[in-house]
Amino acid sequence: MNDTTDTDQLFLEIAKRHMPSVETLETRNRDALDFHDVAVWSIRNSLAEAYAAGQGAAKRSKKRR
Repeated sequence: MNDTTDTDQLFLEIAKRHMPSVETLETRNRDALDFHDVAVWSIRNSLAEAYAAGQGAAKRSKKRR
């Protein structure tokens, strides 16, 4: 698996945890499938989790050098 695939999978896992109506992050070209009503706290929590994951990845990368 490459970094992009890993990142996409992480984003999907985070989205599903905070926004249960999200099944995929792929565009499906149907409004009913591509647009979701989402609470702002769900968006905030998912962004915070993604940010924390990025910080953790940066720390791990720094240790490997």
